[in-house]
Amino acid sequence: MTTFEELKRRGLLAQLTDEKEIEELINTGKATFYIGFDPTADSLHVGHFMALCLMKRLQMAGNRPIVLIGGGTAMIGDPSGKTDMRKMMTPETIQHNVDCFKKQMSRFIDFSEDKAIVVNNADWLMNLNYIELLRDVGACFSVNRMLTAECYKQRMERGLSFLEFNYMIMQSYDFLELFKRYGCNMQFGGDDQWSNMLGGTELIRRKLGKDAYAMTITLLLNSEGKKMGKTEKGAVWLDPEKTSPYDFFQYWR
Repeated sequence: MTTFEELKRRGLLAQLTDEKEIEELINTGKATFYIGFDPTADSLHVGHFMALCLMKRLQMAGNRPIVLIGGGTAMIGDPSGKTDMRKMMTPETIQHNVDCFKKQMSRFIDFSEDKAIVVNNADWLMNLNYIELLRDVGACFSVNRMLTAECYKQRMERGLSFLEFNYMIMQSYDFLELFKRYGCNMQFGGDDQWSNMLGGTELIRRKLGKDAYAMTITLLLNSEGKKMGKTEKGAVWLDPEKTSPYDFFQYWR
């Protein structure tokens, strides 16, 4: 059984842009892929654990994972699956959370000898020139098309800030930057990120004339049937001080 077939058998995969091409890249160990983690809390949770297990499994098959920590996008806040605007976080809080994430991730992913990379999108997003971004990147996005994205449709009636509306552009720019810096040709993410991920593949195609791929992971839900999130009630944390080993075990029963 190939690596891709095993992922499908386990029910981990939800949506794919180009199944045949993705399958070939993964099975031959030629994928350099990334998963983004926004540091909106000081610990990862079991929803992230699924993503980390996927990264580890693909790494063992010869593929190279990139852990993208959203130190920059956390300043905006992802509106996907949210009914209200996220609370604004200070740069100090974000940096503390970034440090906590790195420590937890090192228990799962092998970062030695360039086998994996960890980067922070604040390194490029915080230095962007607004006018240049509008001209070079904003021109590649259709507002009409963006408004049809599920992550925005859910918020239209309750109010969607211009700040949050830019999240898709920022995430797409991340993919473009990782493609140029590290040859990252694939993005993984939660099923609620599909629209944002498509924006990234389209931006790479329009700016560089290259193919890039996206694949979503089946979302893990909490006891209320909502996405397991860092700001949602019922989150099961990977930090034993936030969720005891006993409660962690009980969640899986």
